[in-house]
Amino acid sequence: MQIRVVMMGRHYHELEGLPEFLDLSEPASVDDAIDRLTERLPPGSHFPGSCLVAVSGKHVGTVASHSSVSLVDGDELMLLAPVAGG
Repeated sequence: MQIRVVMMGRHYHELEGLPEFLDLSEPASVDDAIDRLTERLPPGSHFPGSCLVAVSGKHVGTVASHSSVSLVDGDELMLLAPVAGG
């Protein structure tokens, strides 16, 4: 199966080398996708636990704490690192 990956927010430019589409074996979950993407990050990098996770427009939690969601072919996985400032 193939899912689309969208990353936005803080430090997104550091993740430009990650694929826009990710091929996963079925069955696959959000955890499987995050694990596969984490393997492709530069050494020592990780997704912040506060990074929001959405699947095809539905918020499912954060990287640190999200619902166990199964993915299907064509889903969109969005990772949004919150930005704050004053």
